[in-house]
Parts: sequence; structure tokens; C-alpha cells
Amino acid sequence: MTKRSPFRYFKTSPEIIRLAVMLYIRFPLSLRNVEDLLHERGIDVSHEAVRFWWHRFGPMFAAEIRKRRIAGMKSSRWCWHLDEMFVKINGERHYLWRAVDHEGEILESFVTKKRDKKAALKFLRKAIRKHGRPEAIVTDRLRSYGAALREIGASHRQETGRWLNNRAENSHLPFRRRERAMLRFRRMRSLQKFAAVHASVCNHFNSERSLTSRTTFKLNRAAALSEWRGLCAA
Repeated sequence: MTKRSPFRYFKTSPEIIRLAVMLYIRFPLSLRNVEDLLHERGIDVSHEAVRFWWHRFGPMFAAEIRKRRIAGMKSSRWCWHLDEMFVKINGERHYLWRAVDHEGEILESFVTKKRDKKAALKFLRKAIRKHGRPEAIVTDRLRSYGAALREIGASHRQETGRWLNNRAENSHLPFRRRERAMLRFRRMRSLQKFAAVHASVCNHFNSERSLTSRTTFKLNRAAALSEWRGLCAA
């Protein structure tokens, strides 16, 4: 049976939709910034169309990226870095928990209203259910991590240190830049949705530029862009 194209009811070409969604998610741009950039390329769409495309196709693209990368996730069981960041929703503080592997791959993003043992336990169980148990778990000194790890019998895997968790701290920076461009969030559900999609897109285009030569980086970037252009192709 032939797979039906998710773009079949849209007059706009899939190439333009993929470009608009990539610009909005990958770079710290507003919806109107994306509209202006497309207009400079001779593409006349409104910012509301870009909003609709991102809501419709963003999770779809992210799911396909995760599916394609799942074969290479075995190495992610070696070491995880866990950290949480503050995110304001309508002026109220919430917490975005993130699990990052030793190579900077964002494994899981999870939003909660609190950062107690219950929230940490829910986050850990969700990450372990998807990716398996890691050999080592690096955290900061938040007590919720220790309590949650004892609950699941993994306290012996925990490591804490002043500089050990820089990998997780640095992974927050692209999201912070993106958050400022979006003028923050209004609902937990929209934050959870965007954080999950943004993580997959960051993983897809992350080439560890500082660790490779210019030639290798260009090849990796071209391969990532080529694969993006083929997402959800019929």
C-alpha cells in the first residue's frame, strides 16, 4: 500500500513548508521574521500560515527524525547528564527537565510545575522507558535527583560535581535564545510540544563544529540538510 503524503491537501509545495518550519524551529526567529525571509525569496505566505505549518508538521518531522536516529542511540546508555531550567509561563515559574547524553544529544525534555521528587521520578521513568538505563547519571546537587534515583534503584549510578554537568548546561543555550524570540510561552502543553520538536531538530543539525575539520563539517551539514528535505516524503 502506497504511503499517503501528509502534504496532499496543501497548495504550497512541501519544499516551502519544510523550509519555513526549519527556519522557525532551528533559528531564533519570530513568525514574522520567517514571513519576511520567505518574502525575500519570492515566497508570499503569512505568518499565520507559518504558525499552522509548524503546529501541523513540526511534531511529524521530529518523530521521523527520532525514528531515523534510533539505531544509533545505543551509545547513549553510557552516560546521561540531567538538568532542569526555569521557564516562565504567564509569569508563573515552571521547570523544563532535560536528559543529554555524553555527545550532546538531547534524549528527553519534560515540563513540570515543581522540581520535587515526584517530578524527577516521572522524568527519569519516562527517559529510561524510551532509552534504557545508562551506566552513569550526572546531575547537580538537587536532592530530588538522589531521592528519585534511590526509588528506582539507581543511586549508585549518580555522579555529582561542580563542572561535571556542563554538557547539560550548554544544551540549554539554544533553547534560551529561541525562547526570547518567541516572547516566552503561554501554556505548559505548547512548551512541552515545542521543547520536544526543538530538541529533535537541534540533534539533527548538531555537527559538533568545534571537534571536526571544516571539510567534515560541510559534508555533515549538507547531509543533514539533504535528509531534512526528504522528511515525510511520499
